[in-house]
Amino acid sequence: ETFEMLIRLAENYTSTLFCNAYRNMAAEATTRVQEFFADVGLFVFGTDVSTEEFVNRFFDTLFPVVYNHVINPGLTDISVEYAECLQMARRDIRPFGNVPQKAIGQLGRSLLPSRTFLQALNLGIEVINTTDHLHFSKDCSRALLRMQYCPHCQGLTLSKPCMGYCLNVIRGCLANMAEVDLHWRGYIQSLEELSSAMTGTYDIEHVLLNFHSLVNDAVVQARINGPELSEQVKKVCGPPVRKPTQSPGCSFDQNKDNQGLKMFSRDNEETLANRRKEFISHLRLYRAFYGGLADQLCGIELAAADGLPCWNGEDVVRRY
Repeated sequence: ETFEMLIRLAENYTSTLFCNAYRNMAAEATTRVQEFFADVGLFVFGTDVSTEEFVNRFFDTLFPVVYNHVINPGLTDISVEYAECLQMARRDIRPFGNVPQKAIGQLGRSLLPSRTFLQALNLGIEVINTTDHLHFSKDCSRALLRMQYCPHCQGLTLSKPCMGYCLNVIRGCLANMAEVDLHWRGYIQSLEELSSAMTGTYDIEHVLLNFHSLVNDAVVQARINGPELSEQVKKVCGPPVRKPTQSPGCSFDQNKDNQGLKMFSRDNEETLANRRKEFISHLRLYRAFYGGLADQLCGIELAAADGLPCWNGEDVVRRY
């Protein structure tokens, strides 16, 4: 949910840029922005899409809009066929300079660790769900019966098993769980390392929430090189062919994600980095969960406290 909120907020920032700074092309540009962030979401949540491909597709589809409103504005919009020619020519003409390559580098290095982190969380859920139900063997059932209920036959209803006896029985019953322990510890260590790698310049939060700045740099660069770009476009696509329509103004609702804006304000503790850090610190407490299950069960509920008379499987004794 936090990742989804972050992606929506980054989309909000980028659409707001067009509404505030390039209002005449905001409606067309916002459609491209929505498609781009839909691809970001697909990648982060595990779909097999290429970051290079969808970043290039975004700038390909943005170029006709920028050409129509910034480089060579007219009273009417360019035709669909002319827009398609511009899309095809964008990578050769390079109207946005090195901004698309910069975006590919930043997104490639920030989205992949986040995608892996989410896949790892799903793996953790799978492990916990799989180990949530334990099927006892006959030997285990017999040992538990002897430990818990045999003293009742002698009228010893208040006696509890001795700690050492309890540990022997429960560890035998949880032998399969103990095998998970080493892998579980390694899993938590890997999550810690992965979380550490998701910080700094290529932190997904930093990259996505600043994507609008890259887009602005791209549009500014196209505007500065406008006359030169017009000449290049004419050589490839010919003079602009226009159709008798007019692009609508900004229709983006800037208030629809106000909750998101509050949630991710930079001085707010509810940032993705802080949530991740808090989650890892909680998870660390359960590093020894599978290996220490027997100690927890006996120590907290099943066994008698040290120094008290206890059941050793045959009789009540002072010491096991």
